[in-house]
Amino acid sequence: MSALLWALLALPLGAGTALCLGGRRWNTRAPVAAPAAGAATLALAVAAAVTRPQASAPLFAGIRAGLRVDGLSAVMVVTVAAVTTAVLVFSVREAGPDENRGRYFGLLLLFAAAMLVTVTATTLALLLMAWEVMGAASWALIGYRWRQPGRARAADTAFLTTRAADLGLYLAAGAALAGGVGSLRLAALPQADGVWLHVTGAGVVLAALGKSAQLPFSFWLSRAMEGPSPVSALLHSATMVAAGAYLLLRLSPLLTATHWAGPLTAWTGALTALLLGAVAVAQRDVKQLLAASTSAQVGFMVLAAGSGGVAAGTVQLVAHAAVKSGLFLAAGIWLTALGTRQLPALRGAARRWPSVGAAFAAGALALAGLPPLSLWAAKDQVLGAARADDPALYTIALAANALAAVYSVKALWYVTRPLPGEPNAGGHGDAVERPGHRQRPALSALLPLWALACAGAVLGVLVLPGPADWLSALLGTGDRPPLHPWEAVVSAAVALGAAGAAWTWLPRVARSRGAAPRPRPTVRWAERWLGLDRAAHLLLVRPVMALARALAAFDDRVVDGAVRQLGRGGLALARLARRADDRGLDAAVDAVAAGACRLGSWARRPQTGLLHQYYAQAVVGFAALTLLVLLVR
Repeated sequence: MSALLWALLALPLGAGTALCLGGRRWNTRAPVAAPAAGAATLALAVAAAVTRPQASAPLFAGIRAGLRVDGLSAVMVVTVAAVTTAVLVFSVREAGPDENRGRYFGLLLLFAAAMLVTVTATTLALLLMAWEVMGAASWALIGYRWRQPGRARAADTAFLTTRAADLGLYLAAGAALAGGVGSLRLAALPQADGVWLHVTGAGVVLAALGKSAQLPFSFWLSRAMEGPSPVSALLHSATMVAAGAYLLLRLSPLLTATHWAGPLTAWTGALTALLLGAVAVAQRDVKQLLAASTSAQVGFMVLAAGSGGVAAGTVQLVAHAAVKSGLFLAAGIWLTALGTRQLPALRGAARRWPSVGAAFAAGALALAGLPPLSLWAAKDQVLGAARADDPALYTIALAANALAAVYSVKALWYVTRPLPGEPNAGGHGDAVERPGHRQRPALSALLPLWALACAGAVLGVLVLPGPADWLSALLGTGDRPPLHPWEAVVSAAVALGAAGAAWTWLPRVARSRGAAPRPRPTVRWAERWLGLDRAAHLLLVRPVMALARALAAFDDRVVDGAVRQLGRGGLALARLARRADDRGLDAAVDAVAAGACRLGSWARRPQTGLLHQYYAQAVVGFAALTLLVLLVR
């Protein structure tokens, strides 16, 4: 059984590594090899979800690398593999022949492998390793077209923001070890002792909120939209952004054990769903609208995790993954064809390409929370969990549900408006159809698009009594909280009312925008993602850069100055030592040598070689010696 689990992880990891290393040499084979690897991974994921394998291997002293497909992992591995396969098939024509296709498809597979390890890891050490690989792969994918400086900067922003929050996992791991959880098993984290339990919970919550683009980290998701549309469909629907929500759902017992982490998580998710929903409503860029809606929709998952609604959050995660990835892929087709991301310029896109427009409409209506589509049913479960936990949370979530209907209908309204020249077209069109762009989208793009659209429409069956009981048993969450019929009626009425109001209100907004293009300050504030990016620069980036400059100046003027002065002092001392050596020691040595030379010269003078002089010298010597003896005595 463990061989199946190892194969599930090794296949995308090995194929992705080979494609990345091969690079351009795989340009012709990568569009075939990568989808094949994705399909095989999906088959292995389904088999693993049925058989529930587990595996373990030594990692560090006392810590093992544990892997297991349990109830929540079974849902996640199938979801991740399915969305990855759909994105890989869609991407067959995304990367041009002059680009590095091997690196592109390889990074997609590496990212999927890291996500699969994340959702199957049973120990924090292994999860942390996969978490890091996932972050690095996302940075490379967002900045795939790195020759454009704006895309590279966007990738850096996304990476640094999530990387800063990821430090929470290191904090959690250290606190768990200090708290007596030597194995770092995820199931054992709630058993940490004393204050270390709270530090562990704080680290997990920080890392999860950062990865899932919740407040105050949401702004990185706006910058991440510089990546290719298929990358956005993968990273920001079922994988990277959902990884934070998954971690909170997985560690829901830890949130409960701390007593404060659950309410904090729930309120953060509810406020993110509300405020980022307002941000999505204000957007005129379709990818920015989808990005803000991703943060808002993940907010519902985070709310469910904090409220103890693990089953509700899981259904929301799976349904949102299918809906949002399909919307990103449909938008990607239009962006490639029309070369614009502005909603007014996408007017009539759904009419130009009806097959794509129908899939986009299905996804937008599901995202709006309209009955009987999947996200309506999933949000009912989340709203029920919120109401059972705190009525104030339920009220905020219901308002966020209304905003979801508004921004979804806004996107749908623009792309379905009549084309210029058609009846009822109006006079405010911003785009004219380009010649040569009416061609039918490739079948490789339509098949995954429609598969995701259908899944997004029907996944609401998971909340019906039979499937819901099965899912609760699968996840081990016990009895489901009762869902009252009036809750479903209220949520449906709110969504339908907000959608109808938005559809009526949008023509007047479009006309007012045409007459007065400068929006109100509150709208501009929401359109700029609540100024979160600017606030991060003001509160974090600028102080850190100022501190770095101050430290650099201190290093240059004080530390390096002291080193330079020490060097100058050393040189001065060396010069003094040289003078002392030259004028003292060397002079003394020279004087001794000169004296020795003089003594030698004096001693050499009696050495004449004449015998009679030697006799005379001997007589003088003996006489002097005799005189000395006589005087001494």
